[in-house]
Amino acid sequence: MYNVKSRKAEEFISDEEIRETLEYAEANKNNLALIDSILQKARPYKDGAGVRCNGLTHREASVLLACEIPEKIQEMYKLAEEIKKAFYGNRIVIFAPLYLSNYCVNGCVYCPYHLKNSKIPRKKLTQDEVRREVIALQDTGHKRLAIEAGEHPTMNPISYILECIQTIYSIKHKNGAIRRVNVNIAATTVENYRKLKEAGIGTYILFQETYHKESYLALHPTGPKHDYAYHTEAMDRAMEGGIDDVGLGVLFGLERYKYEFAGLLMHAEHLEATFGVGPHTISVPRIKRADDIDPSAFDNSISDEIFAKLCALIRIAVPYTGIIISTRENQAVREKVIRLGVSQISGASRTSVGGYAEEERPHDTEQFDVSDQRSLDEVVCWLMEMGYIPSFCTACYREGRTGDRFMQLCKTGQIQNCCHPNALITLKEYLMDYASANTAEVGNALIQKEIEKIPNPKVREIVKNNLIQIQQGQRDFRF
Repeated sequence: MYNVKSRKAEEFISDEEIRETLEYAEANKNNLALIDSILQKARPYKDGAGVRCNGLTHREASVLLACEIPEKIQEMYKLAEEIKKAFYGNRIVIFAPLYLSNYCVNGCVYCPYHLKNSKIPRKKLTQDEVRREVIALQDTGHKRLAIEAGEHPTMNPISYILECIQTIYSIKHKNGAIRRVNVNIAATTVENYRKLKEAGIGTYILFQETYHKESYLALHPTGPKHDYAYHTEAMDRAMEGGIDDVGLGVLFGLERYKYEFAGLLMHAEHLEATFGVGPHTISVPRIKRADDIDPSAFDNSISDEIFAKLCALIRIAVPYTGIIISTRENQAVREKVIRLGVSQISGASRTSVGGYAEEERPHDTEQFDVSDQRSLDEVVCWLMEMGYIPSFCTACYREGRTGDRFMQLCKTGQIQNCCHPNALITLKEYLMDYASANTAEVGNALIQKEIEKIPNPKVREIVKNNLIQIQQGQRDFRF
């Protein structure tokens, strides 16, 4: 039976509930009165505390996903853009993945790191190699990383992950520093999540891959990841371990997208109902070609149009949650979905172990093909030319504004007096230390324009003073 507050995976992600939801959505996909009422419920509104959004249930959002009426789809896109601007403004957070090891004992059929792949060279970074990778990333301007590693109990134990985190935080090169490390590693124990929390991580990220249990078991035939319940209940254990910023995601293309969409929103509802705060982020990867992995082998691939609709409806359904898109997607796709709700993107990513320290992009240990291979400078300039503020900010993590405290900041509209100025300050650091002449020119003009949008005049003056001090050589100001 479906129970949103249950701690059992098959009860808070109920196959029966998802199937009934999809039947309900199909039956009502042309019900204009219902569709209009759902859209009206989702619209931002003002109250005494600021701008609010009600979000949508998985059933309501599934009706919108099933709807194929062109004018209603455009209305959804317009609403998603309105919600994105209301809560995240024109900021886009920048990060990079850092692959520590591709040793893995799992048999995941869609990932080249699977145990039986004898063609891919296996590699695990030493701490000296981690330092070289981090310095290479710092020298391009990155401040936020998401570390990745295959699941291997002896090659990649939690002690290794913790040592790497400590190494990453210890490195200060020129004006560079990694200020926040997010972690994307296999499901683990409450005790290990406590250790990650104590190590000062930002968000713990774990992709479900698919919520369809039968497909999940077939796609993960061997290894610890085969345990559907243990994997699906990982976020509950992470929150028990004190990590209140967690990131969900499915790998679109493995299973039918409407099923995954409903399951994803049910997982978000479960976290909100059980812990009082939903996911900090939702990632939207699509399966891509990689060593010995052909995406055409999976018959549930989705078009760019469906992908854009999914991004828009995630923004509408969970308005306060960050949405992440990686360099799996090309420039054109990223440009479209940023407008529809995406708030974080990776830049100049290399998905191979030890890839950043190499002058040429290595391909022999890549987890997947990178579609957007532009430099970080090119990505930053591209965003600014579209009117977005590339943000390297990590202030909320370091000031303890995580979990429900960040959501409160977002819901009361104070994000414009906090995250917006922090974005400008960190962008100025980037322009001073790493940008090309053209990017610096574009960025400085954008900063001057955006300063005037800060609502609080006192905050505005502090930002102006901070910008002057950054020009004089000081760094790391934050609200």
